[in-house]
Amino acid sequence: MDIRNVVIMGSGCAGHTAALYSARANLKPLVIEGHEPGGQLSMTTLVENFPGFPEGIQGPELIENMRKQAMRFGADYHTGHAVKADLSKRPFELSVGKETIQTRTLIVASGASARWLGLPNEHALIGHGVSSCATCDGFFFSGKEIAVIGGGDSAMEEATFLTRFASKVTLIHRREQFRASKIMLDRAHANPKIAFLTDTVVDDVLDVGKKEVTSLRLRNVKSGESWDFPTSAMFLGIGHIPNAKIFESQLETDADGYLVTQKNVLTKVPGVFACGDVQDRRYRQAITAAGSGCMAALEVEKFLEEEGL
Repeated sequence: MDIRNVVIMGSGCAGHTAALYSARANLKPLVIEGHEPGGQLSMTTLVENFPGFPEGIQGPELIENMRKQAMRFGADYHTGHAVKADLSKRPFELSVGKETIQTRTLIVASGASARWLGLPNEHALIGHGVSSCATCDGFFFSGKEIAVIGGGDSAMEEATFLTRFASKVTLIHRREQFRASKIMLDRAHANPKIAFLTDTVVDDVLDVGKKEVTSLRLRNVKSGESWDFPTSAMFLGIGHIPNAKIFESQLETDADGYLVTQKNVLTKVPGVFACGDVQDRRYRQAITAAGSGCMAALEVEKFLEEEGL
């Protein structure tokens, strides 16, 4: 069995950048594309905040360009996602489908998946008014009325940020009480642009036929009353799930499952590095993911050099 110098788990901005840098270092990286090839950017329409594209670029196009660039320097890509990992011995072993892959180093760039509500029309309107990233998409709704779903710190943060653009932000929460910290809740309550709608759930988002969000079908959980609530966008503020389940008990995670790293990308297991949204719960931007992917690749190169490999 061939032993790889480096395997990269994930094919978003972090994974592709790590692949590019390690390929240019002649390490012949293998990228396992994962169950969401391209990560969250593959579900984004226009990306306007990635440097070098003054007119913006479509998310899937940016990802495809990164992939082609890494392949040009010799990166290999493998369709599928890792279902099991053994980091207890060297080389490390990954199970991808029925295949076992061995590698001297591992870069975990598997990202984090946004929590969705599971509504009938939700996924059809992602990028057309349904979003899980206020920083990415808030600008597109300048001067419009929008809704944020959630009751924790993420929702308060998204709603407060979105008041920079929107004329009004309605925060919709299924309970009367909020999980958010007092300081975040107080900040949202003090903002004149934020309105609160409690004891309310979203049953669907409209209108797929127009390829844009026009309203939300809401329901009061106490009275059972349903109505259509006009809005230009629905932002999900219910958090993300880091894609790190296969490393439980092998790598250190925080309370929410994000991988814990030292010196930006180092895990507690020598030879295993983590970058992008699987370990970054703070910034979660395409450019910061790309930057940490670069760091991980440089650390891999240094690690293999020091081991004489």
